[in-house]
Amino acid sequence: MATLSSSDARKNFADTVRRSQTEPVVIERRGRREAVMLAPEEFDRLVEAAEELDDIAAFDAAMSEEGENIPWDELKAELGWV
Repeated sequence: MATLSSSDARKNFADTVRRSQTEPVVIERRGRREAVMLAPEEFDRLVEAAEELDDIAAFDAAMSEEGENIPWDELKAELGWV
């Protein structure tokens, strides 16, 4: 992972964008991380992974609730998935 100051990233913007296609580029301002530039495909992968984790957490929460659970086959039929 590359790290650049914000002024270097600004001065060499095209090179920074090109570099971000192969590895994330951390952009710092006054020694603190301000942003990360990365390839769109990597961003999409990270968003998808975060959404998947949210879905798993929601499923776990729903399964831990008290009360009657609907069998999977019944739910699929109700939603018209079969």
